Amino acid sequence: MKFGVIITGGPVHGQVAAAQAAEQAGWDGVFTWDGIHVGDEIEVHDPWALLAAFAMVTDRVRLGAIIHPLPRRKPWEVARQSVTVDRLSDGRLVLPVGLGALDDAGFGRVGEVTDRRTRAERLDESLEILTGLWTGEPFGYSGRHYRFEPMAFRPTPIQQPRIPIWVVGVWPSERSMNRVARYDGLLPSVRAADGSLDGPIPLDALSEMRAWLDERSGERTIEIVLEGTTEPGDAGAATVQPYAEAGATWWLEADWSSFDITATRKRIEAGPPRSD
Repeated sequence: MKFGVIITGGPVHGQVAAAQAAEQAGWDGVFTWDGIHVGDEIEVHDPWALLAAFAMVTDRVRLGAIIHPLPRRKPWEVARQSVTVDRLSDGRLVLPVGLGALDDAGFGRVGEVTDRRTRAERLDESLEILTGLWTGEPFGYSGRHYRFEPMAFRPTPIQQPRIPIWVVGVWPSERSMNRVARYDGLLPSVRAADGSLDGPIPLDALSEMRAWLDERSGERTIEIVLEGTTEPGDAGAATVQPYAEAGATWWLEADWSSFDITATRKRIEAGPPRSD
């Protein structure tokens, strides 16, 4: 299992310093998040600018933003942004994507589409456009939501055949999981009997997702990426170990109850919850 940390907030210089500290403390990945407005009192920064800065102060860790809500972003712009950061980082970017959280005012308050079905259609089309433009060959598109004549986007990403794409998947939704199986990673949610998606991932459901993905991935390994909070040391390792045994391949340390960079930095410096 690999271990990453999501830097949830703080002044930009403090976040960049925390990214550098995470690499020094032995974490495998450093992540930010992609939002526009999630409350009048919460400071929000552009994820691509942060990722570019993280790339310049690290050499080893994977980089990404949890998550990029592609239905409200222009896919050709994301193609440019992602290739730039992939090259700045010498091929360390991952692209976690999903429909987006509707409590982000970057959807409803500014006239973006909030209908779930339409957002899912836009997500699928955006992913097809990204992977087409990343080839560097002339690529055009004609879909329900996006259309353009062929154009070649260069340079291409360092990573081939593409920048790894991690997709939010809702278990056991066949449509949602089939989308995941086309790409490189799963950010899992489990739909409860009441229809809700909140709460921890049950171990039995995680094992079922691992088996389902392995049946469809051929020789590819599809990452399963969980997030949560742990205590440093052996207690944290004990928390994470059952998820690793059930098939998770990444654990992202994320305390969404706090945007305090001091607390985040303290947890980063204590190191990942890795077994000795």
